[in-house]
Amino acid sequence: MLEINQDVSQSAETMTSLSGEQISIATPGKAKLVYFFAPWCQVCNFSIDNLESFHQQGLDIEVYAIALDYENEDAVKQFVSRHELSFPILLGDNQMKHRFKIKGYPSYYLVDKHNKVVAKSMGYSTEVGMLARTLLIK
Repeated sequence: MLEINQDVSQSAETMTSLSGEQISIATPGKAKLVYFFAPWCQVCNFSIDNLESFHQQGLDIEVYAIALDYENEDAVKQFVSRHELSFPILLGDNQMKHRFKIKGYPSYYLVDKHNKVVAKSMGYSTEVGMLARTLLIK
């Protein structure tokens, strides 16, 4: 995974969302939680609902989920529909996976408003765990 204090601007690029929007996760000025998942990942299927609950808290933190290692776009759409996700879902690729040093799913980074990694995690995380890590954002 990327190192703490590493700038994600160097690794991020503009991506297409499931809704067809072009979105950059490296826009400065806002904190963000960037969650990498694969639709087939069983742990992702359990933890993504915690991410949705985190998002519903209404915190001043943007939430992005980036799909990787998916068979096709329909597989991602089915995953999103099954979990009724309300935050942007972006379609990543192997280059994105490599740039963010993703070795397993789910993986996520908490990024401050200056695009610096302040926390990272791989594997299952509770909503409380995600909320606790937001205390690291300055």
